[in-house]
Amino acid sequence: MNNKIVSMVLLACLSATAGAAPVEGWTLAGGSPKSYEIGIDSKEAVSDKGARFIRYVEGDDTAFGTLMQQISARNYQGKRVRFQAMVKTREVSQWAGLWMSALRHGEQYPAAFYNSQDKPINGSADWQLRSVTLDIPADAATLNFGVIDAGRGQVWIDRLSLEVVGKEVPVDVMPPRQMPAETPSL
Repeated sequence: MNNKIVSMVLLACLSATAGAAPVEGWTLAGGSPKSYEIGIDSKEAVSDKGARFIRYVEGDDTAFGTLMQQISARNYQGKRVRFQAMVKTREVSQWAGLWMSALRHGEQYPAAFYNSQDKPINGSADWQLRSVTLDIPADAATLNFGVIDAGRGQVWIDRLSLEVVGKEVPVDVMPPRQMPAETPSL
């Protein structure tokens, strides 16, 4: 193969992954994690630490990816906890938002959960403060939190905090799902 073509292909591959790197303590997960990449961006940041990001790259753009952490819930058991961050989006095709959950040992479904789907960020939006607040069960084993990028686009988070807050801070609650009809519409 022509060396010029090989060089161009290698350059394209390097350009496609520029800025994407492991983010210490954070994981890429979600419905289609292979469609996304994560990294740290020092140019698009509001702090001197650099903003963490999740970005759609290719594949299933009907699913979602999440940049997340999972930690022990020991220090937060029985307390009201707020995960807060500055959030910025670019060309998000479905929605983006912060989320948090608490799981009990051995259970598959969260004992507490909120994902901001009822307060989505769509399209392109400048930096804005967002938060998720949950009451963490006294027997919670793990605390999970992060940001969702559903569909195409990119989401940055910066100035992150995870803190115990007082009862005066309201808890975020997922809207109730619509109950199925009692009778069929035939």
